[in-house]
Amino acid sequence: MQIVFFFEQVVNGLVLGGYYLLIALGLSLIFSVGGIVNLSHGAFYALGAYLFVEMLPTFGFAGAAVISPVLVACLGILFERLILRRFYDEDPILSLLVTFGLALVAEQSIRIIWGGAPLLASLPPDLKGSVIIGDFLFSRYRLLMLGVVALILLALWLILQRTSFGRVVRAGIQKPDMVAALGIRLQPYMTAIVMLGVGLAALGGALFAPITIVHPAMGDEIITVAFVVVIIGGLGSFWGVVAAALLVGVVRGVTIHFYPAAGEASMYVLMFLVLLLRPRGLLGEPIEKFEK
Repeated sequence: MQIVFFFEQVVNGLVLGGYYLLIALGLSLIFSVGGIVNLSHGAFYALGAYLFVEMLPTFGFAGAAVISPVLVACLGILFERLILRRFYDEDPILSLLVTFGLALVAEQSIRIIWGGAPLLASLPPDLKGSVIIGDFLFSRYRLLMLGVVALILLALWLILQRTSFGRVVRAGIQKPDMVAALGIRLQPYMTAIVMLGVGLAALGGALFAPITIVHPAMGDEIITVAFVVVIIGGLGSFWGVVAAALLVGVVRGVTIHFYPAAGEASMYVLMFLVLLLRPRGLLGEPIEKFEK
């Protein structure tokens, strides 16, 4: 029974890691291409959760889970054009300070609009309950989340690997000077990258809203974990972030169930050990400065 229970916790950890992955991938892409340390990334995650709860009664679960990230992604256009675009050529500390201030503004705006009290989102009856596979018992909704994350990961990989847009983005991460020498301006691509990044964060908020408590400070809670995942995975590495998210999810999930007091500390210990052995992270690549 101990082996069965342990395997169930590993699967739950993978679900948790998939949830981290949605937030960390967007954060990593924005930094890798634009050199922007986006401390407001968690605010888009929180906004996605609130919009999901707001639209759930009208559009249903599937409708709200699609519309919420799309709306936040559209908001990302304004975010990139009015704020981030001013800081591509500036000292990274300036973008860090501005996005930190934006995160505070976003949290207080959520309190003004929706209030400070936590909100709850209910699951539709079809997604409740558990699935029994052999001797194992899994939550039906958590398995659905894991499947959705896998599909999104596959779609994102295909975009980055099989399209001209993806080739330019990958070249912009690895050799921005060469891209500039070819006469390709990366700035127009940043709008799409930011839309994609904040949309993924909002999707994470929407999918996690039914199994957590939606509250104004939830963005602050997730941004630290997202940065830990990006650091462990390595800057500029797609698969590094994927591996790190799943690893952090499994380590944290298993630790919480067996040693609850050490759950929070486990991911920081993991980060310390990884950086001790690989200072650039698991699959980190050198990052050069973004050029317009």
